[in-house]
Amino acid sequence: MANPSLLILPGDGIGPEVMTEVSRIIDWFGTKRGIRFDVSEDLVGGAAYDAHGTPLHDDTMAKAQEVDAVLLGAVGGPKYDALDFSVKPERGLLRLRKEMDLFANLRPAQCFDALSDFSSLKKDVVSGLDIMIVRELTSGVYFGEPRGIIEEGNERVGINTQRYTESEIDRVARSAFDLAMKRNKKLCSMEKANVMESGILWREVVTEVGKDYPEVELSHMYADAGAMQLTRWPKQFDVIVTDNLFGDLLSDLAAMLTGSLGMLPSASLGKPMENGRPKALYEPVHGSAPDIAGQGKANPCACILSLAMALRYSFDLGDEATRLEEAVEQVLADGVRTADLLNVEGATPATTSQMGDAVLAALDASL
Repeated sequence: MANPSLLILPGDGIGPEVMTEVSRIIDWFGTKRGIRFDVSEDLVGGAAYDAHGTPLHDDTMAKAQEVDAVLLGAVGGPKYDALDFSVKPERGLLRLRKEMDLFANLRPAQCFDALSDFSSLKKDVVSGLDIMIVRELTSGVYFGEPRGIIEEGNERVGINTQRYTESEIDRVARSAFDLAMKRNKKLCSMEKANVMESGILWREVVTEVGKDYPEVELSHMYADAGAMQLTRWPKQFDVIVTDNLFGDLLSDLAAMLTGSLGMLPSASLGKPMENGRPKALYEPVHGSAPDIAGQGKANPCACILSLAMALRYSFDLGDEATRLEEAVEQVLADGVRTADLLNVEGATPATTSQMGDAVLAALDASL
């Protein structure tokens, strides 16, 4: 049987640095666990523009369609701010999402006990937090038509259209229910059914899908109330499913409950391939951080945890994903910190590679 395939796209800024540590961990799984991947690497974002004049070459797009999973570092940077919108680095990422039809974005918000002091909320509110937000990624107000800026009378009018079909809601709802079945069988759907027709349809379709998952406890909440409850008592939630706009807002809010973007992975999943597993793109939530690129200051944990998500969702290696997640948690408990996680004056932060060393040592200790 062929090894599972993985396309690595390091991207820009700190992307190559954090991806170097991920590659070391991939090698560890091959050497120490006999789990080998067919790994290829290519360019995306500004790096691709510098080489090809486009943020994503057609050949790279074709590779992404063929592999079992794509792992991306980060894209963008001030060097590319003056480029035309059509060739900005971010367009490469958006093309990947669109052409791979990645409709379900999974954003975990997990607060490791060792980092609970970094949250803006009280420790008892966030300690042990472990929720998953499932955001619809390919429709809604960001893509609906008509859109644009028009002249109406003697003033300009900006137009964006919130549009969802039943099938678009159905498929992301099923992804969320499937995920809830693997966790604590608890799902909260968030929308604005009180003021938006699309919200009414969203609630109706999610409720219908819920009949196929009788073991899952389904609740509904208006998205603004959901934002309030996330800051009041976030541990009441397990899996949250919501649309593109509200998911964009709520997932960023939930991310900051944990105290550091440097710790947060994400997955974007699409329809099943021939092997039954979804097309998937994995990436850290943080940006390219060009201000610290090349200085060894970047925290690789978000990208490492994105690999853990790939092990779980694309390669059916849940036990190995847990092994990697627990290694990261152990490193943090041992007090190893990159600069973004230091709260002790005078402490010396670990470099990017030193954090990678510590995770590898924790993996060795897990054998």
